[in-house]
Parts: sequence; C-alpha cells; structure tokens
Amino acid sequence: MRPLSRRRALHLAGTATLGTLAGCSASVFGSEDGQPEYTLNIDSIDVSPVEHALYKPDNDDLFGQPATIALDEILPTGRHTTYGYKPLPDDAYVEHEDTYYQTENIVTGRRDVKRTVVQVSPVDKDDVPDNAILVDSLQRPTARVLKILHSYTQTDGTTSSADLLHGDAYVLRRPAEQQSRLGSGDLNGRVVTMTDSGTWAYRVHVTREVITEPAYTALAIPVADSRETFREVVFESRIDAELAPENIPQNAQRILEEAIAKGQYAETAPLSTGFKTVLELLGVDETDSQVMNGRLLWYDEGYYRYSRYINTPS
Repeated sequence: MRPLSRRRALHLAGTATLGTLAGCSASVFGSEDGQPEYTLNIDSIDVSPVEHALYKPDNDDLFGQPATIALDEILPTGRHTTYGYKPLPDDAYVEHEDTYYQTENIVTGRRDVKRTVVQVSPVDKDDVPDNAILVDSLQRPTARVLKILHSYTQTDGTTSSADLLHGDAYVLRRPAEQQSRLGSGDLNGRVVTMTDSGTWAYRVHVTREVITEPAYTALAIPVADSRETFREVVFESRIDAELAPENIPQNAQRILEEAIAKGQYAETAPLSTGFKTVLELLGVDETDSQVMNGRLLWYDEGYYRYSRYINTPS
C-alpha cells in the first residue's frame, strides 16, 4: 500500500485516539446489538491511473489470443468481425503509436453457423466409472465450459453465468474452445467429476447444431493524441472520486486517511457525521443496502480502489 506523506501520517496518529474516544470507530469497541455495521475498504493501486486504464490482453489462448488478433486488425483504423462472441471488451482504452483509442463492438448482422454444443447430465456417485475424468485435470478451455454447466445445473439456472449459455447448453465459439477436447468430440459420452471423491459427476453430451449468431464488429475510436490529454480522459471517465485533503472537513479527513492507512474503517449505525461525509464525498449512498465495490479514488496524489459493505446482524 502506498504510504501517506509524513505530514498526513503524523496528523492521523495525533487524531486517532481522540476519534476513537469520541465514538467514531465503532469497530474498536464492537457493534451494538441489532445495528448494521458499515465498512469502508480502501486498497492502494500501485500503477498510475493512465496505466491502470489501459487494456492489455493476457497471454492465454482462450481470451488473450482472440483479443490480440482483433487489436492487430483494428488499430489504427481497421475492423474485425466475429460471430457469437466479442473478442474485445466494450469501451476498453488502448494505445497505438502514441495515440489513444477506445474499443467498441457493434452488431453488423447475423449468420447461421454450425457450432459444437455441449450439455451435461448428472451421474449418481455410485454409477461413476473408474475412468471418470477429474475436471481440474483438463485444460482451461474445456474445464471452464464444464464448470459453467455444473454451476448452472446445481443452481437450477440461477447462476450468474447463465447468460453464457444457449438454453441449458454451452456453444463453443472461441477458437481455443473449438480446438479443445470438447470441440474434437473426444469427451462425448465420458463422465467428468468436479471432485476427487466423485461428487458432482456428469456425463458429457457433444452435438453439432446450426446456431444463428450475431455478427460483432470491433473498431477503435481515437480519444486522445497525447498522454497528457489521455490522462484527462481517464480522470473524467474512470475515476469515481477525486479529492484533496484541504477540501475535506477535518473529521472526514481523519476517517478517510485512517481507512487508507489501515485498509479499512468501520462504524456501527448511527454513523458519525465524519463518516457520513466521507461516504457522500465518495459518491456512496448511505441508505443503499447493495455492495458498492471496485470504485476508484484519487486522493493526495495516491490512487485507490474502494468498496463499502453493510453487515446486518441476523
């Protein structure tokens, strides 16, 4: 974590005891029964906002390779079309020869494509054969598909990954998926287990179907012609809160800097005025019970990711 300046650290040390005795840090003494506890987590980001904002594909075959191919084709003024999947994230910032771009994916049509489709059916533990395959022994393009289908089956379709499926089936679209053991049909009829003990076993069914796929065309839109200009773009579009110590009330400043120094700050309702001010400055609605996660803060020349959680006693 990036340390506070010496002046800020001394200020924090000199006020921490006073704040605690005043009841500003309820987590020190415990929570009142039945009252929700509000926790603010703040983690340092060790790269600049510009570097953090730039998208760079991974080296893996499943996602990184299609993204790299797409970027090579669209930068600076090209287009790249895929069917049924987007090789690049929407609104990602990329750099090419000192010019900065934002990626976009637009639908430019549709096409009937013959695809490999994977489904699974549960197998009782007593019926698991000796030659069953442990899912973690498979390479990622295959294992990922089977784990998604497992999650879908165990949650009756309520899993967050359900939107990746075509009904109750997974359609192999990405090149690494098509070239996997599922894509070759090698696992058709085989039993795969999620655990060494044979718990959560499934028989794999691989078929070929004609699927109507949307055509996604990726392109790059120039947004800045210098690093200085791009920095302004990043601050305007990606940073949720930009704060300076001199513009924050002292009670709120102490709480924010304690959260930065320790990585966390918590209070039990009713919240102190200082903590309410911090949440307001961070753009967090105190009354919203949903988790506020992964927001970005620029404070005192430091870059941070912050989250707010509410723990309600049962």
